[in-house]
Formats: sequence, C-alpha cells, structure tokens
Amino acid sequence: MAAREGIACPEFWGWGKILGELFERRVESHLLAPTFITDFPLEVSPLAKRSEKDPRLVQRFELYVAGMEVANAYSELNDPAEQRARFEDQLRRRLRGDDEAQAVDEEFLRALEFGMPPAAGEGIGIDRLVMLLADAASIREVILFPLLRPERHWDIGEPIRVLDVQPVELPEPLRNRESAPPSEGSAKGATGSVADPTSRKGKR
Repeated sequence: MAAREGIACPEFWGWGKILGELFERRVESHLLAPTFITDFPLEVSPLAKRSEKDPRLVQRFELYVAGMEVANAYSELNDPAEQRARFEDQLRRRLRGDDEAQAVDEEFLRALEFGMPPAAGEGIGIDRLVMLLADAASIREVILFPLLRPERHWDIGEPIRVLDVQPVELPEPLRNRESAPPSEGSAKGATGSVADPTSRKGKR
C-alpha cells in the first residue's frame, strides 16, 4: 500500500513508521471536524508509556481540526530501563540513516533513575489554534515574524571589501567654536561663582 502511494520505505522503517506516513498522506487532510486519534505505534513515540492493552502501541492521542494537528499528548514513560532500551533502538536507526531518530540522552536517563512520578503532558500549537479562530488559510498570516532574512553563505575566497571612509570637514563656524578658548564670563559660570551655594553663603 505504501508503494502504491509513492512512499519510499527504507529498510529500517517498521510497520509503525509506515503506518504513520500513510496516515499523513491519506487521512490527516480529511479530518475536518475535531477528531482525537489515539493508540499511536510505539515506534513513532519513543517517550510515551506503553499501552496496557497492546504492547505495540502507546498511551498517546492527537487532536486534529480542519485537516491539521492542533494538539499532541501522551503519558510520560518513567521506567529508566525501558527508556534506555528505546533510546538505544533509536540510536541504531539513526546510524542507519534515520534523521528523525533520537540520540541517547544520558542526563534524562539519570533523572529517571532518581525517580519520576506518573505524569502526562500535552502540547497545543498556538499558531494553528489562532489559524482556526482567525479563519486564516496560511500559517504565515498569524505568525508574528513570518519573514526571515535569507542566509548568506560567505565564500572563503571572496576578497574583503574595506570601506574608504574620509574625514568630514566641519563648517567654518563650528571649527572656530571648537578652537576658540572659553570666555571669562563663561569660565566664571562654569566654576560656580554665581550658582555655587557656598560662594553665596560666604558673601552673606
């Protein structure tokens, strides 16, 4: 079925990954009404707790509205031994060419070994939620800063251009003002002979 849909399946893909690709290709765009998709394959959910009714699945759901994913939630896996085994499986997939596979997170595993209570989490895409509320057709219409400056890849052999900056010549009145010594009146004002309270106190 994946071949009929034009999906190239590498040899390290399992049935869970193939099922996920088919879901995105054939089903996701048709979920117009609010729909919860549950029981995801373990292969595509390495951090979620295993389902009690089917060990191939995990305790996870996603909410779809208007043909796009709005929320993702799952029960956190808090078994350090099982989590390490999944990380190692992900690492083997990564070495075989799976760019989406995760690496082994030793700090996370160490934290699990100290103990983690039962927990769950949910992530909601605020930008997609705003798209629904604003009836926007593109996510660029609701992102605050959708436009990014294109990256420039510098060529090592490109010569560096040095700007030839010439000094600016000041007009004649400004040059005279800078070079003229301060007048006697301005000097007295600067020393505080009038504004200095101590000098007034002495005159009294």
